[in-house]
Amino acid sequence: MSITDTCMPPWRDGPAYRRAPGMVLPQGVSPNLALDQHLSHRIAAGERVVHLGLGESRLPVHPALIERLADAAPAHSYGPVAGGETVLRAAAGYFTRRRLPTAPDQIALAPGSKAALFALIAALPGDVVLPRPCWVSYAAQTLLAGRRVTRVPVPAECGGVPDPLVLRENILEARRRGHDPRIVILTVPDNPTGTMAAPETVRRVCQVAEAEGLVVLSDEIYRDIRHDPALPYLSAAEVLPDRTIVVTGLSKNLALGGWRIGLARFPAGEWGHRLRAKVLAIGSEVWSTVAAPMQEVAAYALDEPPEIVDHLESSARLHGAVAVAVHRVVIAAGARCNPPQGGFYVYPDLEPARAILAAKGIVNASSLQSCLLDRWGIAVLGGHHFGDEPGSLRFRAATSQLYGRTADEQWDSLRAADPTRLPHVAGQLALLRDALAALTDEAG
Repeated sequence: MSITDTCMPPWRDGPAYRRAPGMVLPQGVSPNLALDQHLSHRIAAGERVVHLGLGESRLPVHPALIERLADAAPAHSYGPVAGGETVLRAAAGYFTRRRLPTAPDQIALAPGSKAALFALIAALPGDVVLPRPCWVSYAAQTLLAGRRVTRVPVPAECGGVPDPLVLRENILEARRRGHDPRIVILTVPDNPTGTMAAPETVRRVCQVAEAEGLVVLSDEIYRDIRHDPALPYLSAAEVLPDRTIVVTGLSKNLALGGWRIGLARFPAGEWGHRLRAKVLAIGSEVWSTVAAPMQEVAAYALDEPPEIVDHLESSARLHGAVAVAVHRVVIAAGARCNPPQGGFYVYPDLEPARAILAAKGIVNASSLQSCLLDRWGIAVLGGHHFGDEPGSLRFRAATSQLYGRTADEQWDSLRAADPTRLPHVAGQLALLRDALAALTDEAG
């Protein structure tokens, strides 16, 4: 990751870093969170902003979850670092129902999947292989842990996994440069592209990982937000059960980002138990334990009672409908963009309009992001934040931000047969359509 001017806002040119012995320390807030904080002030001041910059599931909390939290509020003891027996059993059942037979002692809770991922990177030896592009925090966490990053392009048809055709070649090249790649991170479905790697692609990546001695960190936080539940899904833990750790949480599927509930599933056997013990040792020094009331919420949600299953299905339908609508908008503006399949993102490429954009001073992802925000009030994150080529004209749009700013609007979006026809959704889609049309119009 390049070192950037510390005076620049992090949502424009990325977080700045200064070198320190053994690690690289960020000098600013992560770009997605920095952008969200910046926009909250503009919105509070009455500015019209279409906020597509933060990957937050903008849905109301299910009343049953609020009930559980309120009932558990008196619980204030620390408890076990890994989590209590009830929530560990619930998590084991959750994974077992997804073709991953799991015992409670294979689970560890963390205050969000982000904390679990960092603890895993810190506990495992070696450098990290990342798909290009990938979620903003993978590389930052790797550098914070004093490790090096090897980036491998994703297949043309999807994101979230390195292209298996060039993965081994990139690993060998990294070793020739003195790096020690031993971890590869996969995200299925993906952030930022909103696409999902096919089972055969996951299988081939895992075959390379096994041949080259890499551990797989499988980030499956969007697994329950597949737009088409019939779309085949293969976890890396099904292919490499002895060397895959699965990380997930409740921030995306149940919109509980601010409640900070994450978990990791470790392989069975001696190696998995030793790694879990290392992660728990880190957790004991960093976060101690997940708040007891949140554990009660997690236990209830991970047991998947009918009302939560229904809520998840409705949420996935909403995510899919709005993501598809945004995909149509960017395609109409001349962008190249794979159809979204999971989560709530699209990742358009305006390369076909490069000459038109260059005439307007837009020559890369950073200037594209700035122009959309400053001129039209459309907030997105440029592809450079995700490790993409800095000169590209790609950006991520978080479509879940369109569901409404109030709980009433969000409930309306969730219950609507066609949420894209609701005024608060349709109005923002129209603003996005007009901005992209003007941006790519030669005379605009």
